[in-house]
Amino acid sequence: MSTHELYTNDPGEGVWQVPASGAARFSWEYDGGRERLLALYQKGKDKQWDGAKRIDWDLEVDPNDPLGTPDEAQTLYGTRYWPKLSDKDKGELRRHYTAWNFSQFLHGEQGAMVCAARIVESVPDLDAKFYSATQTMDEARHAEIFGRFLHEKVGMLYPINDNLQELLGDTLRDSRWDMPYLGMQVLIEGLALAAFGMIRDTTDKPLPKQILAYVMQDEARHVAFGRMALRDYYKQLTDAELREREEFVIEGCYLMRDRLRGVEVLENFGIPRKEADEFSEQSEFLHLFRKLLFSRIVPCVKDIGLWGERLQKAYLDMGVFEMGNSNLELLMKQDEEIAEALDRERFAAEEAERVAEVEAVIAEGADT
Repeated sequence: MSTHELYTNDPGEGVWQVPASGAARFSWEYDGGRERLLALYQKGKDKQWDGAKRIDWDLEVDPNDPLGTPDEAQTLYGTRYWPKLSDKDKGELRRHYTAWNFSQFLHGEQGAMVCAARIVESVPDLDAKFYSATQTMDEARHAEIFGRFLHEKVGMLYPINDNLQELLGDTLRDSRWDMPYLGMQVLIEGLALAAFGMIRDTTDKPLPKQILAYVMQDEARHVAFGRMALRDYYKQLTDAELREREEFVIEGCYLMRDRLRGVEVLENFGIPRKEADEFSEQSEFLHLFRKLLFSRIVPCVKDIGLWGERLQKAYLDMGVFEMGNSNLELLMKQDEEIAEALDRERFAAEEAERVAEVEAVIAEGADT
């Protein structure tokens, strides 16, 4: 089935073309590099995996409750519309929200793949090119996995959110080589990581938990890569150059906070845009969700050296300033450990089943 047949709204025909700008940079220095970055490159090679094999795609998913989302987390809960919804309607609403969330993940991962390839092309240092090449493969795998989940388990997709597309376009159009790092590795990927983590830690459904845990294990390396590269580079920039990048971060953060709320879902249920905006603004769950979305972005921005007065004021206005003190290293270590623990748990259970089968066969043979 064509993906276009699964979209709730027409995403537009053809290919979205973003004019390329900037230079392709080659380095003729092949001896060594930054030890930390080469170690990350080695880890990137060692940690490659096949989404078709590592994930248990035989696990069933209820399209009307893919994530086990409670009623209280629904944007319409507590509004005049909620009592009018049948159980079937509520299930369809859950399906739409899951489709919207995972569709934005899918589109973002394709964007991350293109940005990683752009970094290979434009970054001046060979060690960074090496690592970006492994990340490009990671992002391709993530896009493959989210696309398969939406096709096979949810059966519905949403077009890319206009504001996410705007931020992605701004990131790719900028000719400065560090902007794909800043726009994608720090902002878009940071936002996605926080959203992945919230769903991973709250869902009781094994398939989406597997998908998100394994994707986050890769993303922990990607964030570390962005931090290393940008921290080194931003130490060399003038105050004016740093302010330009801070303005980009401020604009991007407000855009994501105020516009990535899934209002499109409510519009598909016949709710006028103005009301949909009001309900999204009033939702306690969305307030918490929007705040937690910055748990990975704020400490990363601070760590790479973008922490001017105007940026700090913006984060105070958003109510996320205190997240600058979060321990990113600990968060990333936890992401890795959760994925590894999930593997141990899954494969230990499978091994126990195989042992039980062998023992049953042996016992049956003894009886005969």
